[in-house]
Amino acid sequence: MSAELAAAVPQDQWVGLVDVNSCYCSCERVFDPSLEGVPLVVLSNNDGCVVARSREAKRLGIPMGEPWFRLRERLPQVVARSSNYELYGSMSTRVMSIIAEHSAWTEVYSIDECFIGVRVPPDEHPVEHLQRLGLRIRAEIMRRTGLPVCAGFARTKTLAKLANRLAKQREDLRGVAVWEQASDEVRDELLSRLPVTEVWGVSTRLARRFAARGVLSSLDLKTMRPEEVRRQFSVVVMRTVLELNGIPCIELEESRKDREQLIFSRSFAQPVTDPPRMEQVMSVYTQQAALRLAKHGLQASVMSAWAMTSHYDMTTRHTASLTVGLPLPTADPVVLVKAAKPMVRRMLPGVRYVRAGIMLTGLTPLREQPVLDSFVSAWEARDLSSALGRVHTRFGREALGLGAAGLKEGVAWQMKREMLSPRATTHWAELATVKA
Repeated sequence: MSAELAAAVPQDQWVGLVDVNSCYCSCERVFDPSLEGVPLVVLSNNDGCVVARSREAKRLGIPMGEPWFRLRERLPQVVARSSNYELYGSMSTRVMSIIAEHSAWTEVYSIDECFIGVRVPPDEHPVEHLQRLGLRIRAEIMRRTGLPVCAGFARTKTLAKLANRLAKQREDLRGVAVWEQASDEVRDELLSRLPVTEVWGVSTRLARRFAARGVLSSLDLKTMRPEEVRRQFSVVVMRTVLELNGIPCIELEESRKDREQLIFSRSFAQPVTDPPRMEQVMSVYTQQAALRLAKHGLQASVMSAWAMTSHYDMTTRHTASLTVGLPLPTADPVVLVKAAKPMVRRMLPGVRYVRAGIMLTGLTPLREQPVLDSFVSAWEARDLSSALGRVHTRFGREALGLGAAGLKEGVAWQMKREMLSPRATTHWAELATVKA
């Protein structure tokens, strides 16, 4: 590795990765302490497959994606919960805000992961400073949210990922690992035992190409010549090799890139076969998509709507779809619902559709360009999306809707969540109660 490159790395700049341990399961345990210590899994839409596992569940050998109907027969002692997206999103927001208090340079990577930039004062030992910072962040998040987190620090984002993994595996590290606290020999020994697929950004397909060249472990990847990697693979893979050698190549993104699309898609608890029900689906989904537009201060100029059959349906496979350009960029739910409904006419009679969705593209900031009043719909002028959003936030999604989406009675196609825990942080009627 080039000594010039290594010498160019600022010695006071470090990267950390903080993430919530078994995020979905940990969120469930915050408001239900009886789940502590028991094998717990969280299920996908319609209570289908396992998408999250507690440590106890992992020890039982439960794989990701195992169908719940098989798991409950095989391991009856396992406790399951339906995906409580409202709770997880709310808890994630709280965690990220706490992390931001300890670093002005953060990048929220996913619902449970956040990169942070750290500048170590010149008069402090880097490893000791980072360990104290990690322990402080862990303690603060636990005190204010009840969620356990681990923190990994290193010179690069790729190595911070590996350090975080080490923090989860080694109890003696107390949930905080600094990659550089170990010797070069110890780090290389760890990389030699780590398959190349465990490196951030290495897909299974890429790993097969590596294997054909005898690159099987993370250490094998680290010792490859960067210029050779760039020639045989790509500049992206070369950056990964440099990152494994402590050369920062993947910058922290202080702000999210502009969204290119917004999708609202769900599976049905029961197949939908008739057009009136599908119209209701389109109305509900389109309004939810419009609310998300308003939340992010965006408007769309193109809308796609679709409904599809199951991949496992051996009799009839069909996707009914429609893409339309909107007269003007808009976030108005009335305009969007009217644009989505013609998709229903593309359904085949008697076909069992199991999933539908709305995709909005051509996104721009809301009211980025002024429009003459005569071209603005009455509902958009009244900011109907924001009004709906405020009602839903306070009283729930079922409280108010436009047209078919406002029908009070439940519908059979709605996503099944029979083991849903209370949405304790977002719904007034489901606030947690404390028994003294």
